Amino acid sequence: MDNPASGKIGIFDSGYGGLTILDSIRALLPKYDYIYLGDNARSPYGTRSFEVVYDFTLQGVKKLYSMGCKLTILACNTASAKALRSIQQNDLQNMGPQAKVLGVIRPTTEIIGRYTVSRHVGLFGTVGTVQSRSYDLEIAKFFPDIQLSSVACPLWVPLIENGEAGSPGADYFVKKYCDELLSKDSGIDCVILACTHYPLLENKIRKYLPEHIRILSQGPVVAAALQNYLVRHKQIEESIGKNGTCRFYTTEQVPKFNDSASIFLKEPVEAIHIRL
Repeated sequence: MDNPASGKIGIFDSGYGGLTILDSIRALLPKYDYIYLGDNARSPYGTRSFEVVYDFTLQGVKKLYSMGCKLTILACNTASAKALRSIQQNDLQNMGPQAKVLGVIRPTTEIIGRYTVSRHVGLFGTVGTVQSRSYDLEIAKFFPDIQLSSVACPLWVPLIENGEAGSPGADYFVKKYCDELLSKDSGIDCVILACTHYPLLENKIRKYLPEHIRILSQGPVVAAALQNYLVRHKQIEESIGKNGTCRFYTTEQVPKFNDSASIFLKEPVEAIHIRL
């Protein structure tokens, strides 16, 4: 007989950035059991079409469900923008009544009004996230008075994943995109880091933005939203194991994943290879 509290919380990402979400979630909710699945072999998702991102993300969600995940967080802005709604509307019912999938965009847009006084907000994201206009649409639902200005930063993720986030060379590209955003709207008083990789560049971003501008990183926001979700959905909460475990899976070569993941989490990581 299965243990009724043997389920897991799944964290899915196309690359490594979702580890910043996982890190914040585990810091706030350490008692639960987690599985992290990175589709690193097919990363990045940011430049891929809606159809391809949907297909890849659905494969990841199905795999996590088959591994016992009662709830999966798409810890990737591109997947949240291009795949979440279709999966929620078209696929979850075929996976079972218990299957739940959440993203990172809604928790961020729900609370952005607390962070801005001027009602002028900036956003840094991947090409896919910016072109999807998902943040524009979601913010308009909750805060129609907020004006959003977005800048795509296609060079930031490669810099981070190649271990160059702290290098002097990264400064050029951080300053470039910060200047571009400020030239769009000088009234911005808050900036959303709408890619889960970008917290690794936060110190440099801080250096090239005016001091009064607040920077909103998604990890703590998503963690708080998950905590609230579990309080409101007792049946799901009670089905999740509480042994404080975390397993890592990757579609990439394991040594490469372990090395890169350890940079994000600042602790040794031992992953298992998996095919989707």
